[in-house]
Amino acid sequence: MDSQTSQSSQASAQESQKTQSPQEPQQEAQDAQASRPAPSAHTFQVDLRGLVDLLSHHLYSSPKVYLRELLQNAVDAITARRAEEPDAPARVRLHADGGTLRVEDTGIGLTESDVHELLATIGRSSKRAEGLQEARSDFLGQFGIGLLACFVVAERIRVVSRSARTPDAPPVEWTARDDGSYTVRTLPDSARPEPGTTVHLQARAGAGEWLAEERVLALARDFGSLLPYDVRVGEEAVTDLPAPWDRAYPSPAARRVALARHCHDLFGFSPLDSIDLDVPVAGIRGVAYVLPSAVSPAQRAGHRVHLKGMLLTERAEQLLPDWAFFVRCVLDTDSLRPTASRESLYEDETLAAVREALGERIRSWLTGLAAGDPERLAAFLSVHHLGVKSLARHDTEMLRTMLPWLPFETTDGRLSLEEFAQRHPVVHFTRSVEEYRQVAPIASAQGIGVVNGGYTYDSELVEALPSVRPGTAVAELDADTVTAHLDAVDPPEELALAGFLATARAKLDPLGCDVVLRAFHPLSVPALHLDDRAARHERARAEAETQADDLWAGILGSLRGSAPRARLVLNHLNPLVRRISSLGDAELVGTATESLYGQALLMAQRPLRPADSALLNRAFIGLLEWATHGEEGHR
Repeated sequence: MDSQTSQSSQASAQESQKTQSPQEPQQEAQDAQASRPAPSAHTFQVDLRGLVDLLSHHLYSSPKVYLRELLQNAVDAITARRAEEPDAPARVRLHADGGTLRVEDTGIGLTESDVHELLATIGRSSKRAEGLQEARSDFLGQFGIGLLACFVVAERIRVVSRSARTPDAPPVEWTARDDGSYTVRTLPDSARPEPGTTVHLQARAGAGEWLAEERVLALARDFGSLLPYDVRVGEEAVTDLPAPWDRAYPSPAARRVALARHCHDLFGFSPLDSIDLDVPVAGIRGVAYVLPSAVSPAQRAGHRVHLKGMLLTERAEQLLPDWAFFVRCVLDTDSLRPTASRESLYEDETLAAVREALGERIRSWLTGLAAGDPERLAAFLSVHHLGVKSLARHDTEMLRTMLPWLPFETTDGRLSLEEFAQRHPVVHFTRSVEEYRQVAPIASAQGIGVVNGGYTYDSELVEALPSVRPGTAVAELDADTVTAHLDAVDPPEELALAGFLATARAKLDPLGCDVVLRAFHPLSVPALHLDDRAARHERARAEAETQADDLWAGILGSLRGSAPRARLVLNHLNPLVRRISSLGDAELVGTATESLYGQALLMAQRPLRPADSALLNRAFIGLLEWATHGEEGHR
């Protein structure tokens, strides 16, 4: 009975589920959700001391940035006031005395409510205050945390401010300590009669040197020399306007001298030349100084960038294209974005566009030198040809412009590609210095012009030559090409020397080298060692195979290629080779062949393998023994 009732109940339930409307499960879920307790909201627990330490000690690279932040706040406050009062005074005064620093400005100032809202809220910037948003692009600061940098050198910050926007409001004092605590109080009118702000710093233990007057003056001049307002440390002026590149000079020569002096003071070197960097669309004015000595392309250049007059960084690495490593820049901009620490540039589309525009300025300078000042261009290329070659391999127009000027090592001496192509119907080149050294003497004697493409970018530029000089034939010169240009020996003569050649080949076969007989000039060269890249790779693989265990030997064996081996080309016209080929002593022929092989390696300036060094030693000793035995026989 119970079982039947249960089954009946289950059937009824199943039937009920089949007839239940689709909305009912959703409704049940909503009812269940409504019956649960609502989640409670929580607030992040912030350790103010730890946060202040993080921002002030780890966001910035050096304690010196504290002064930049103070100057920045003062300049921004003046900018904000002048947006409302164009004739308002624009002064910043710094007074350093015995471990304390006082910074006064005639800026917009703050009310008590501004202090609570802005200074006491980390991450809130005064530039976001109502009424100032439209002038935001004129401010240097963008993050509202700069005042915390002062805690790097100070244990207490005291700010006394009076608002220019609310003249009736009393002065207000905000005092903060590095433990994250602060106090606020209003002051009598006499404490600050005029609108503006005064910041007082009390040095922390061990940081007093950063608040010394001499140090403050040096930092202020470094950071603020291009600021648009009157900034002084005591009675000493900080600003030095207009910028050196914007000043009027009596003559172009006087301008070059002045800029060279500026470069020496700023970067410590006297430049080869200076390049104006004027990009009005991006709000950029400045100058690039050409280094007087060669530097590695991999060396990261440090450029000085000012943002609206304030020095942002002296290590801007991404400002110029990589190929422009031969200049150092200093410029002022109002369009580039700083990072949160305001010590580097934010990588965005604007920076990419500026980088391209500045690269174009440097490219135009090079083109101008090529067109109107070949002597200065030659002096520049003698030092920085590598940078120009780097540019020319990606820029067809630059390659066409620089073609008559870029130097290359050739069998005709150091020439430009233009001059070399005029002399030779086919421009042959090698891809490595080693290959060039092997073939250059013989190719030159055969009338084959060869360019050494083994140096950085050279082979790429030679291959690009037809694109800027239509009709020019370019061909890579390898061992096979050189051998093909050498005269073959008459078959009867070569057949008569078959025994000599067989002995010589047997002697050099263990070294992976074949022996061929040719007739070529100059006669003074008895033998030529030719070895292309494929042969070297195969020889390296074979050597690795002999030294590897069974597993790796099998793997390397499977990679065995069919590349031609190195060749020792004996010169049939050379008297020494003729005498050696007529010797009847097979052992002496073998020793002489090894000597010719070693001498050919040394002529090609090839790096010697251990086996090659052993061969040279063995051949030298063998020849000495033969010579001394011969002397004994004569006695």
